[in-house]
Amino acid sequence: MKKTYGIILIALSILAEPAFAQLVLQPKTYEHYINIFNTDDEELYPQYISNAESWAFLSKNIPLFDCPDSTMEQTYYFRWWTFRKHIRKTPEGFVILEFLPDVNWAGKYNTISCAAAPHIYEGRWLHDQRYINDYIQFWFKGGGNLRSYSNWVTDAAYHQYLTTGNAELIKRLLPDFIQNYLAWEKEKRDSTGLFWQQDNRDGMEISICGSQSADATGYRATINSYMYAEALAISEIAKLRGQAKLSLNYRHKAIRLKSLLLQTLWDAKAQFFKVIPRNGSMQLCSARELHGYTPWYFNIPDNSYAVAWKFLMDSTYFYAPYGPTTAEQDHPDFQISYKDHECQWNGPSWPFSTAITLTAMANVLNHDQQSYINKADYYKLLSTYAKSQRRTLENGKQVPWIDENLNPYTGDWIARTRLKNWPSGAWPANNGGKERGKDYNHSTFCDLIITGLVGLRPSADNQVTVNPLVPPTWAYFCLDNISYHGRQLTILYDKTGQRYRKGIGFILFENGKKVASSKLLRPLNYQMAP
Repeated sequence: MKKTYGIILIALSILAEPAFAQLVLQPKTYEHYINIFNTDDEELYPQYISNAESWAFLSKNIPLFDCPDSTMEQTYYFRWWTFRKHIRKTPEGFVILEFLPDVNWAGKYNTISCAAAPHIYEGRWLHDQRYINDYIQFWFKGGGNLRSYSNWVTDAAYHQYLTTGNAELIKRLLPDFIQNYLAWEKEKRDSTGLFWQQDNRDGMEISICGSQSADATGYRATINSYMYAEALAISEIAKLRGQAKLSLNYRHKAIRLKSLLLQTLWDAKAQFFKVIPRNGSMQLCSARELHGYTPWYFNIPDNSYAVAWKFLMDSTYFYAPYGPTTAEQDHPDFQISYKDHECQWNGPSWPFSTAITLTAMANVLNHDQQSYINKADYYKLLSTYAKSQRRTLENGKQVPWIDENLNPYTGDWIARTRLKNWPSGAWPANNGGKERGKDYNHSTFCDLIITGLVGLRPSADNQVTVNPLVPPTWAYFCLDNISYHGRQLTILYDKTGQRYRKGIGFILFENGKKVASSKLLRPLNYQMAP
């Protein structure tokens, strides 16, 4: 009996292991990245998954990525390595942190709603979704301060469903999504029909068009885009529950808000979405700010607005060596300051806004007919973003690093430099303490690789659409072990067939079986069985 029991335990242990037999890429090939990250790391604030446990967790949970660009590949694994650092176990389940040390402006369990949607967009690709399910549940049932900052958590939860195919959680939480939306309408929507917000509560303090004083507010493309997406997500979730009247009601809310946003916040002369300060004048601010690209994150504008994208890759406006600036560089109030508040949005580059812009950019390249940006621009900006996630140590060694705000011309992490050299001569204890921004979790990167560069575009049905934005010089790439609608997908391109030995060209596999292919690197479409 004991022998039989032992055999059963061994069998169960084998079944619990990831099914790597069908993989093109082997996890062991990429373990060296994690070992290097661990060796170079000062683990100041360990959470649920320590550095020592990081590879065991990641090897079972993430899609594997292989490509000719070593910086892009390394940064992909680095950002998964930092993401798992922020998984915190609480009495109410798992939450995801923005800052690893406790900060005094956070809510329950050190959570901050400003970064919640990026956390979900990134985390939806983990194989074990209990971390993200718990996190979504926390915001609506666990006492999270959801409206302390602008966010699009309902939209993010809906996009988790588009990735996993599991609608159980969002259908159950629909009443809470509606309650939250109605509260936003009551608190932050006025007679104009638009939503307003302080730039600080948008997570974009000290901006040119925002709160130069603490009580200044404005009608911003950010919050109005978020609330459009929230209404549309509620409409789609209501449809999943068979509530046609409710679905139509929230679709109409989304349509009305979209119309107001396009009519009111678009500056036809400047060819850009701008802020209107909420002072009664209804006059558009003079500055173009990077968050003006936010509407494209949610596919709001049509082709007639695409002219705004001509400013992105122009160094007169937003383009800079270490990431796009948060305000146009030719504006008189643009500055890169090492004085006053350490977090300013009047010039520095921020990973948060860079990631939003890249997601928006991928949407334009997938949906719009325009001539202002192309795949090469996307890859150039994504490469800049990857290369900027570095820090040179005191001994001269360069290591992967993600922090708060960047000097767009030098790559220096501004807030870190400011806090490290605080007037008292020590990291300010009341402002996050030592290395507050280290491993800062307020942006996406892995999602940009998956949905943008490789081009897997999640869908509500069992449709698989892959539209890669990789450069034509790449002779190979592979994204493997992707959990999508309960299946395991592999997407690869092998120009010669010698890299992966699975055939020549662009190929899609479902559970190890080849289901779609093309000799050329062009969009693939495949309908999975129910």
